[in-house]
Amino acid sequence: MRDKVRWGVLSTARIAVNKVIPAMQRGEWTSVIAIASRDVEKARRVARSLGIARAYGSYEELLEDKEIEAIYNPLPNHLHVSWTIEAAKRGKHVLCEKPIALNLEQARRLLEVRDQTGVLIQEAFMVRTHPQWLAVVELVKSGRIGDLRAITGFFSYFNRDAEDIRNRLEFGGGALMDIGCYPITLSRFVFGEEPRRVLGLIERDPDFGTDRLTSAMLDFPSGQSSFTCSTQLVPYQRMQFFGTRGRIEVLIPFNAPPDQPTRIIIDEGKDLWGTGAEVREFPICDQYAIQGDLFSRAIREGRPQPIPLEDAVRNMAVIDAIFRSAETERWEVPERL
Repeated sequence: MRDKVRWGVLSTARIAVNKVIPAMQRGEWTSVIAIASRDVEKARRVARSLGIARAYGSYEELLEDKEIEAIYNPLPNHLHVSWTIEAAKRGKHVLCEKPIALNLEQARRLLEVRDQTGVLIQEAFMVRTHPQWLAVVELVKSGRIGDLRAITGFFSYFNRDAEDIRNRLEFGGGALMDIGCYPITLSRFVFGEEPRRVLGLIERDPDFGTDRLTSAMLDFPSGQSSFTCSTQLVPYQRMQFFGTRGRIEVLIPFNAPPDQPTRIIIDEGKDLWGTGAEVREFPICDQYAIQGDLFSRAIREGRPQPIPLEDAVRNMAVIDAIFRSAETERWEVPERL
């Protein structure tokens, strides 16, 4: 019988309860044995509903559980770093929701803690291990669309709930931190490079102070990437990759469904109607289950983790630079590690 990694979850956040925990429970290498909330009754209710053996009334209690090997941290953005550090100090590996920090300085602190404690720490960009994205990278590397020169992305939803943490500036809310981080990490992933400079344009909500509409351009050595993200537009998401001989379009790039296949379009530009374009379909899978199993295998087998912590720090550097650019109204250079 496989020796699964024993996980604990900090908080009863919706993404954890509705998506990540059920997916991890189906994993071959993961076993979720505990969950914590500041409200112990809520923790118990969620534990019962999901079949989790242990429920704790504080995050500290869960971290003191000696049987827990790894922590999933889906807390609000402003609590990512502090509780990831607390877990690491207790020898727990940590899979932390994105964005892993509020700024580059905080993200660099996680590198120090990782090196001091020897645990694995990873940002939970589940898209980076989904088969459709591994295929996009392979197609680009193989030259299927010629030389990649341009990337465009769009990610939006509509939410003006004043109580939602995504609309709370002090909690690290706003479009760029919540969803703009996706086209950034995927542009870096597919180009296989870091942007030399970035340009940002931000419109802020007059009541919340968060960025509700953000556009950015990233200048890479091999080409350019541009994207728009918004918390107050019609829900939509798409990414396209343009090469000298073709393009790739990812139809559901970020919230890939766990109960139906995903598709990408490979178009070699025969005409503007897409005649002859290939539609490649990927079997049903759950990207959260894949993410959990790959991280667990890295723990259990001592293999490299799927996404190094350094990658999360570099992504944070780009986010910081976009915010700076929106203020200075000029190109900004992301800081290096």
